[in-house]
Amino acid sequence: MEETIAGTEAAQIPKQRGESLQETAVRYAEERHWDVFPGTWLEAVDGVQHCSCGDAACAAPGAHPAREDWATQATGSATVARRMWQKQPTASILLPTGRTFDAIEVAESAGFLALARMERMELTLGPVTLTPDRRMHFFVLPGAAVKMAELVRGLGWSPASFDLVALGEGAYVAAPPTRYGSRGAVQWACRPTPANRWLPDAEELISPLAYACGRDR
Repeated sequence: MEETIAGTEAAQIPKQRGESLQETAVRYAEERHWDVFPGTWLEAVDGVQHCSCGDAACAAPGAHPAREDWATQATGSATVARRMWQKQPTASILLPTGRTFDAIEVAESAGFLALARMERMELTLGPVTLTPDRRMHFFVLPGAAVKMAELVRGLGWSPASFDLVALGEGAYVAAPPTRYGSRGAVQWACRPTPANRWLPDAEELISPLAYACGRDR
C-alpha cells in the first residue's frame, strides 16, 4: 500500500518509505503533533526474528511497550523523540490513545466494508491503520472511548454484540511502519494528509462502523 503523497503536500506527512523509524517517529511528533514512544524491537536469533521482550510466545513481537511506565515516556516533542530512537533505532513506533486522538478498532473485514460505506456517504475520515493481525484502527477525536457504548446503544445495538472497541486513555496503537515479527508491517488504509488533520468525532463514524460490524458477525 502506498505510503507517500506526491507533490507539494508530501512534506506535511510521514513519508516512511526509505526513512528510518527515528525519522518517521519525529515526523509524527513534528508534523501531526502526535505523542510517540518507542516500544519493543525485533532481534534475529539463528535467523529467526524474536521480540526483544524475550517471550517466545509474544502476541505482538516487536510491537508493544517495552516499559510498564510507557505512558509517562510518550512525548510530543520531536527533539525528545529523536533522542529516544537514537538509543534504540529499531524500536517500534507506538502512539498513545486518549491524548490527541482515540482509535476505534474493528476487524479488517468490517473495516473495509465500513470504509466503502463511508466513501458513499462522503464522510471525512481521519487516518486509518491496518495491522498484520487483521485489525483496523480509525483515528477520531478524544473522548470516543467514554461514549462508545452509549453511541452503539443509541443505534439499537448491544455493545457486547459485535467486535467494536474504542481505545482511549491508557491504551495505544502501533504506527506504520512498525513490524509484527514475521507477519508484516502496520500500513495506512487511509493515510495522514493535510485534508484529514482535523479528526472526525466518533458520532460521525459510528453508524457505518456499527453497520459493518453487524454484517461481519
